[in-house]
Formats: sequence, structure tokens, C-alpha cells
Amino acid sequence: MMMSADSAIILGLLAPLVVALLTPFLAVRATWRDAAGPIGAVVTLFAAIHVAMDVLAGNVPTLVVANFADGISLTFAVTPLGAIFGLVASGLWILAAIFSVGYMRGNHEKQQTRFAAFYAVAVHAALAIAWSGNLLVLFIFYEILTFSTYPLVTHKESKVARNAGRLYMGILVGTSVVLLLPAVIWVWLATGTLDFQQGGILEGYISPQAAPFLLALFAFGIGKAALMPFHRWLPAAMVAPTPVSALLHAVAVVKAGVFTMLTVVVYIFGTGFLSASGASQWLVWIASFTILASSFVAITKDDIKARLAYSTISQLSYIVLGAALASAIAIQGAALHIVMHAAGKITLFFCAGAIYVCAHVTKVSDLDGQGPELKWVFGAFFLGALSIIGIPPLGGSWSKFYLMVGAVDSGMLFVLGVLGLSSLLNIYYLLEPVSRGFFRPKVKDLKITLHPLVIIPPVVTAALSLLLFFFVDPFANLASMMVSP
Repeated sequence: MMMSADSAIILGLLAPLVVALLTPFLAVRATWRDAAGPIGAVVTLFAAIHVAMDVLAGNVPTLVVANFADGISLTFAVTPLGAIFGLVASGLWILAAIFSVGYMRGNHEKQQTRFAAFYAVAVHAALAIAWSGNLLVLFIFYEILTFSTYPLVTHKESKVARNAGRLYMGILVGTSVVLLLPAVIWVWLATGTLDFQQGGILEGYISPQAAPFLLALFAFGIGKAALMPFHRWLPAAMVAPTPVSALLHAVAVVKAGVFTMLTVVVYIFGTGFLSASGASQWLVWIASFTILASSFVAITKDDIKARLAYSTISQLSYIVLGAALASAIAIQGAALHIVMHAAGKITLFFCAGAIYVCAHVTKVSDLDGQGPELKWVFGAFFLGALSIIGIPPLGGSWSKFYLMVGAVDSGMLFVLGVLGLSSLLNIYYLLEPVSRGFFRPKVKDLKITLHPLVIIPPVVTAALSLLLFFFVDPFANLASMMVSP
């Protein structure tokens, strides 16, 4: 008997919660506890695939939990963009869960049970955001995601970790309360609804003159999108264990941010309204500045994770840029970049974690000559970097191509220069670790201890970055449905 789409939503949302609740009880045996995450992730992916197939069939999988008033309800209604994010979050959770076991054990981390439980809660929140049917549900789980990841950011319980946690919460909660919540209230007062709708809901309810101000509240209120100047929480959070970095950068947190931004543009403002009013043109410039400025900062960072963090800030603004261009092809490129960046960046963070666990190296300058002994890790890093740069035949080339076409379609040709210069900077700071590993003489004799559970996941995600070039159709079809009339 086929499972219904609403049952799949329930299954997908409950599976991570069940993992989180069972983890403390399963901790009597570390193997049971560590198996719960991957098993729950497989169940969640199964549900996400079922939901996505229903969306591709032209349906809107819907689950109404509660109605509070006309236009205000606790409803899950999966959009094509939500189906994309749901597949990303659930699919990468499998590999992230496996990697986490290898990293936490190999590095002898404390509080592994607490870590695994909150990790699962964060994935639950990400799935709820992906499948939300209105701004109310999205906002609620956006905040749950922030609070559930705080214990992960501060996991090491050091002074540096606590300071990073304060900055993390200060920026993300502050932007939500001061900017995002008023924006949600403004939408409700203007339209009488918070539901997502194909083509948007704001046209005819707010003036073109007011639209840029409402968009600004959303753009800067969605702190997880890490637009400058609200970006400092992201590099600060790199004090957390590397599996948390992978969660922040690929599976849940920042992807929830740019997903929210793209959702607001497509299903609240509507690309037609934004394009006709020109309300998003200022955001094109802010996103372009963030892309280039963070890339220049990345070049200066010797710490591997810090370099990757500023790379993420840059790549997130590719997605914001696609939303701001407000053309159909650019929006599709932005949606595809959620997928391609997730696969490529989780590969790079997995590799950074593997290098740390196997060789206890955290600096790019210490990688000289280490490539042959960690060839699988460096090879995976190379493929992940090529995808982020946008080199065929890696998946990232599709999203960058769509964004370039979208820039031309929108008449903003300077964006081509921004994307081109950004890609050149990507080459410099992402390929340097690989070139140092293989083409410089070894300066340190390190004790290398291979741990399969931290080596296999980046190899698999690197292969995924390659496969996404050839099997992009399901995601491209969902992205196309986003902008269909």
C-alpha cells in the first residue's frame, strides 16, 4: 500500500524527533546510540523522496495541524522549493551522521550523547522549515533551529566556545526579533494571510515604494543567510566540532537562511512584482559586495575551517543574488545552488574534519606534502572545490550557469563580472590546500592515523557532486516548477 503524502510529512518530521528522544536511552551502549542517527536519516530521506515525487506529480502535499484564525494556521504545505530543501537536508544527514560518529570517536569528544540528540533536533527543525506552508510555521521552526544548534556551537564548553555561542545567539535571535518578526507582522497586516502562494501575495497590497523597505526587513532579518554586516556569527561558530560546521554550512542552518530568503521572494513578494517594481535592485548590490568581500577575506585565512566559513558567506550570497535578480532563470539557479553548494561544501568540511582527526592539522600552511598519505581526502577536497568554483562536469557549474544567464536576462551585466571574479578567487583559496598537499615538499612528519568513518563520507559526497552534473533533472524540474505560472 502506497504511503500518502501527508503521512510522509508526518514520518519525515517525526523520525529526527524520535532519534533525539531515544538517543539518551540508547546511550547505555555507544553503538546503539551512534546507529540511531543514520537509521533515522534513512527513514527521513525515504519520506522526503516520497514528498518530492508527489510535488513533481503536480500536487501540494499538505498537513494541517491547527487553525488559529482566518489566515493563521499551523500548516505544512510542501512547495517545489521546499521539496528541494527537504531532499538536501535529509539526504546529507545520512552522511553527516556517519561522519559525526567517526569524528566524535576519533577525536575522543565529550558529551557525545547530548551532541547526537541536539543534532537530530536541528534536522527536525530544518525539515519543518522546508515543508512549512506559511510564514508562521517557518518563523517558529527557524527559531527552534537557532536554539537547538546553540548547544552544538558551544559543545566544547570553553571560553572561546561560550563567546562564540553568545555572538551566534545575539545576531540570529536579534535579527529575528528586531527585523524578521516585524516583517512577518507587516505581511499579515497588509494581506490578512501568511500562506505561501505561487506568484506571491503582496502585489496590490503594498505599494512599490514600500516594497524595498519590507524586503530589507526580510533580507537582514534572516540572519542565517549571513549577508554582510550580519555575518560574523558564521566564522565565530567554527569553534564547534567539524560535524557541527557541516550541519551549519550544508545540512541545516545557512541553507535554512537562504531557503527562507528565496521562499519570501518567490511565494510572498512574487518575482513579477519585484521585477516590475525594481524593489530588489539594491539587494543585488549588497549580495554582490558580500560575494566579493568575503572571498577576499577567505584568501587571508590560514585556518582551514575559517577559510571555508568565509567561502560559505560568499556562496550564500550567490543564492540571495539569484533571488534579487528576480528573473525566472536566476531564481532557478539560486534554487539549484542550494543543492550544489550543499554537496560541495559538506565535502570540504568533511575533508577538513578528516584531516584533523587523521593528522591533527588545522592550518592550510601545514598541509605541505601531506597529500599522498591522505590521497582520498585530498581527492575529495579537489572535487568539492571544483564544484564550488563551478567547473564542469561538477554540479556547481549548473547553478552558476543559470545565475549568469539570469543576470543577462535581468539586464545587470555587471553581475557577470562579479561572478567571474568570485570564481577566480574561489580557485585561489580553494585549490591552494590541494596544491600544497601534492606539489610542495613535506615540511612536517606527521603521525597519520586513518579513520574510515571520516574518510568514506567525503569521498561519497565528492562523488555526489560529480553525479549531480549528470543527474540534475529532478532538481531542475522542481526549480522550474517554482517559477511556473
